Amino acid sequence: MKLSKLYVKYRDRWWSLPLFLPCFVLPLISKANTFAHISTGTVVLFFLPLALTISLMLFFSWAAIPGIVLAFFLYDYQHMGLANNALIIVHFLLPVILSWAGYRAFTPNRRNVSHGNVSLVFQRIFWQAFCPATLFIALYQLVGLFDIYNLHQESNIGTPFMINILINYQALLVGNLIGVPLCYYIIRIIRHPLYIRAYFSQLRLQFDPKVTKREIVIWMFIFMGLMVMLCMPLEQNSSIFSTNYTFSLLLPVMLWGAIRYGYRFMSLIWTPVLIISVHFYHGYIPLFIGYETQLAITSSSYLVYSFVIVFISILAMHQRTINRRARMLAFLDPVVHLPNLRALNRALHRFPWSALCFIRIPELELLGRNYGVMLRIQYKQQLANWITMQLTPDEGVYQMSGNDLVFRLNTEAYQSRIEEIDRHIKQFRFIWDGMPLQPQVGMSYCYVRSPVTHIYLLLGELSTIADLSLATNHPENLQKRMAMHLQRDLKDKIALMNRLQLALEQDQFCLMAQPIVGVRGDTYHEILLRLIGANNEMISPTEFLPVAHEFGLSSRIDLWVIRNTLRFMAQHREAMPACRFSINLTPSSVCRAQFHREVQVLLNEFGVEAWQLIFEVTESDSLANIEQANKTLAKLQKMGCQIAIDDFGTGYASYARLKSVNADILKIDGSFIRSIVSNSLDYQIVASICHLARMKKMQVVAEYVESEEIRRAVISLGIDYLQGYLLGEPRLLEETLKSAEASARISVER
Repeated sequence: MKLSKLYVKYRDRWWSLPLFLPCFVLPLISKANTFAHISTGTVVLFFLPLALTISLMLFFSWAAIPGIVLAFFLYDYQHMGLANNALIIVHFLLPVILSWAGYRAFTPNRRNVSHGNVSLVFQRIFWQAFCPATLFIALYQLVGLFDIYNLHQESNIGTPFMINILINYQALLVGNLIGVPLCYYIIRIIRHPLYIRAYFSQLRLQFDPKVTKREIVIWMFIFMGLMVMLCMPLEQNSSIFSTNYTFSLLLPVMLWGAIRYGYRFMSLIWTPVLIISVHFYHGYIPLFIGYETQLAITSSSYLVYSFVIVFISILAMHQRTINRRARMLAFLDPVVHLPNLRALNRALHRFPWSALCFIRIPELELLGRNYGVMLRIQYKQQLANWITMQLTPDEGVYQMSGNDLVFRLNTEAYQSRIEEIDRHIKQFRFIWDGMPLQPQVGMSYCYVRSPVTHIYLLLGELSTIADLSLATNHPENLQKRMAMHLQRDLKDKIALMNRLQLALEQDQFCLMAQPIVGVRGDTYHEILLRLIGANNEMISPTEFLPVAHEFGLSSRIDLWVIRNTLRFMAQHREAMPACRFSINLTPSSVCRAQFHREVQVLLNEFGVEAWQLIFEVTESDSLANIEQANKTLAKLQKMGCQIAIDDFGTGYASYARLKSVNADILKIDGSFIRSIVSNSLDYQIVASICHLARMKKMQVVAEYVESEEIRRAVISLGIDYLQGYLLGEPRLLEETLKSAEASARISVER
């Protein structure tokens, strides 16, 4: 075993470092002790041995006691006898052990955290400065009666309010306040010499990022100038700056450093400054009447200044740490713990040229619904780590919302690297509960130059191209896939989406109606929706409904149509009694569990009977979520509304789906009706649909009846209702009202 390993293994044993270290350090730090003579005896202005014993106990616990005893015995034996020496050792150990035990009891899990931690400031001040100093001075009053320290004090030493007791107490507080961290770092460096590198590394991190070398030079120049004036000996020609006024000027300079440079740097500076200032106190506190009072005031300044500088430096450092952490969290996704879009924007601005790669994993949404959101989080984390293996340190992977990731590459040979990363991603396997998963991954990329001002639009284009990559199973280049067309299409979509929202808010839709004529004489109308364009043109639903569905507006549009249709029926109840209207529903409405309640509220609001409404659902789309669709349709039927299956025959497995749907009306798609006269196969298909509808007790509507031949053919098949230009074209809802009134007048005249 190497010597270094032996040292690490045994360095904390009581017979090792804790035994010999105090004997070496105590004589050195005792040279910093400073005493002064006043009329009532000798007082101490600065005292470090008590701080040393506290630091030893913090480091080595009970193992430090033999070394402390040995160090004080060797150091003081030549001055005192054995009995007095033993009394001194007890005098030191008793307050130190009590304070150490209290500190361990109140901070059991954090007692070894280095100084400068804001959460431990008050615990350290109380247990490492105030408590041992108070106990020590109380015991000092007792043992001082026997004058074992040879301070030659007067007979009234037991008086607790003497000025020398105040000075001694302040000296102990100051010594503990700055001495415990000093001894702590000395012991830590001796125990582990490489710690000095970590100390200076942490010291640099505590500096304010805005600090410049010029500022440090100016600060050091002012600081050194004040120290020179402070230590100049007093003469007859001495100015005001040669008094303790200079020491007061040190406080704003030290506070400047505390706010800007952090705790570690200021503790490294302030400790020797205070030791030197106290040691040369006679240079700025001349002997005169009231000398003791001035000495007590200056001693209190040592304490107050030390506390303020230490506390302000810790608070400033803590505030910078909080700000740094907040800035870091602002660039990190809180759920996936990957750099976010803001971090990507910062990285793109940092490099003049970059290759931006977009990754799309569409199957992750389905897997997340089935296995929980943690699967999606862990998949993205592990995939990001897998990709990072192929990246350089200045490149990175970034979190996007949903199921996407983005990574940035440097531009050197980026195309070949993207091909290599794509192969690397295809080798990725994600294990979830012992089950390997490999969802398909699409990748797109582009070459960008800083600054990228259109990052959101660019990511949208990359997302579209990534969908294309899923089909080609190969990374797709955005520049080669007509990005300008994609950008224009996306802008058109956004413009239409804004137009739809405005139309919903300002009622800029138009309702039309087309008659559906029954062969037995009854008639109802289908409500058709049009969007009023910017130039008052009519925009067909085939143009805006896909966009409405993509942006989640289709259900709001359905409710707008229902509300305005019911309002029309309520306003013209007398002119159009017992009228019925058929309203088309989009899949998003049919698959909403609360939709039937919203319809019931509107029926009650306008006083319309439920049997007057027929809801048409497109068989190929709305029944994709068969369970929820069936529940919604059943509740609407229970209310009294009728359900019609629109465009029957065009969807996948139409007959199989129809088995599970209890509808009232079946509308045959116009593609079969148009050629029913000329195509015998279409005729047989329509005949079979009619036969199935009769078995389900459903009425049948034939769409696109545009000629007399088609009308006769569908009537011969027993179809109940006809719809088409032969029977009536779509007209504005108000014109339907006029037509109904005209029909009513004709009936009255007859």
